[in-house]
Amino acid sequence: MLKVEHIGIAVKSLAVSVPLFEKLLNTECYKTEEIVSEGVSTAFFRQGETKIELLEALSDSSPVAKFLEKKGRACIISRSR
Repeated sequence: MLKVEHIGIAVKSLAVSVPLFEKLLNTECYKTEEIVSEGVSTAFFRQGETKIELLEALSDSSPVAKFLEKKGRACIISRSR
């Protein structure tokens, strides 16, 4: 693996998590979007060349909701390029 392209973090609430990550990372969220086809709302941060993506489920049937139910809070999924 040469570098991490982005890290996705499943969260229960973007409203709670975005301000927390802005403080933790000392940077502002640069993009938010709702991806209905995937059943998520997302918020993005950048740290160097790596993007950090927070994912909130839009419904209880969303894969992110099921993931959180199974694994607990804020589990990390990472991808490399």
